[in-house]
Amino acid sequence: MRIAALAALAALSLAGAARAEVVDKGPSHFRLKFTQQIAAPPSKVFKAIGEVGQWWDGAHTYSGNASNMTLPLTANGCFCEAVMNGGVRHGVVEAVIPNSLIRVDAALGPLQDEGVSAALAFNLKAKDGGTELVTTYNVGGARDFVVSIAPAVDGVLGAAVKRLKAYVETGKP
Repeated sequence: MRIAALAALAALSLAGAARAEVVDKGPSHFRLKFTQQIAAPPSKVFKAIGEVGQWWDGAHTYSGNASNMTLPLTANGCFCEAVMNGGVRHGVVEAVIPNSLIRVDAALGPLQDEGVSAALAFNLKAKDGGTELVTTYNVGGARDFVVSIAPAVDGVLGAAVKRLKAYVETGKP
């Protein structure tokens, strides 16, 4: 089941998703980095990140419906998803500095089953009349196989941050 989920993740990443950069990769870790300019002030981008259910792709959820996802912009907030008669905790908000930083302890999707440690961070900075958003995803404590799928994870998260940008700028992901 776990191999099938990872294979599906890899296949989805090859379907035209936005790619960024695997900036570091080693025997038991990888680090992804996405940098984009968004035509909106940091306050609007910050607020939109917390509206994850509006821009996340439902194909990358357990319920099949992104509107079941929440991401409260408060320390210890649960990046969670409601599923029929249950729920999934995708992560826990570790740090919030309004209009500047959101950091989530989040081993996403099939990485949860791997026992890895992972940090998803959104760093916002006013730049050129809008916001420079730098999103990083750091995964540590991974087996070789998990490290080998870093490009697939890059594809899924790259698509997510592309949807976030579209949501902020147009109201639609």
